[in-house]
Amino acid sequence: MLERFDLKDKVILLTGGAGLYGRGLTTDLASANATLIIASRNLEAGEKVAEEERQAGRQVFAEALDQADEASVTGLRDRIVAKYGRLDGLVNNAVARPMTSPDAPSSAWEESMRVNATGIYLMHRYFGEVFERQEFGSIVNIGSIQGMIGPARNLYDGTGLKFGPPDYFFHKGGMVNLTRYYASLLGPKSVRVNCLSPGGFLSGQPEEFVRRYSDQTFLGRMGNDTDLGGSVVFLLSDASRYITGVNLPVDGGYTAR
Repeated sequence: MLERFDLKDKVILLTGGAGLYGRGLTTDLASANATLIIASRNLEAGEKVAEEERQAGRQVFAEALDQADEASVTGLRDRIVAKYGRLDGLVNNAVARPMTSPDAPSSAWEESMRVNATGIYLMHRYFGEVFERQEFGSIVNIGSIQGMIGPARNLYDGTGLKFGPPDYFFHKGGMVNLTRYYASLLGPKSVRVNCLSPGGFLSGQPEEFVRRYSDQTFLGRMGNDTDLGGSVVFLLSDASRYITGVNLPVDGGYTAR
């Protein structure tokens, strides 16, 4: 039974492998025995992470990707297929955060949509074609509970943290239904598409914010860098082969209140 959770002999692509979620996911996926490709616009940062993982005996390789650039997406797809002959899983984790406040210039909104909406569509379209031809594969989208609920103002008041910008809520909400769309489109070819919506993860927030947020969860704490990887590994593995079109909150019970 446990072998069905193993990613041995699976080729997995993870976008954004050096950021808040990505660094922990890189270690978790590689530790589950995947041959892992991490891809981002910052190839130098990716190479550093990949080398750290290889020194620990894991199979991790870095590639350049600008997911808002159609040629960059198709180029990465073609390189992976040429080198490995297939792709077993895709984790859409990369995100750009050009908006910093609700009153940021509209150009920041447009840049966010270019990367986080159009870019996510391009990843599904072109890597979905690979999975469709193979008649197997799993896509895991890293969303956010901020794509499921509105912002809670009381968490931010008096903490010094800025109220969240609207673009993140917009494109993470869209990701949930894009997941359902591609689950339906690709399902007849045995391709699965699911979404994970993490809650708040510790990243140096003020103590008062952490206390308020933790009080709103059933588990009484914020998430950490070991709390997401297990769900991603599960959805990429054969243990979840009858699960598709799901949005799974990984939030300590925050959205179940």
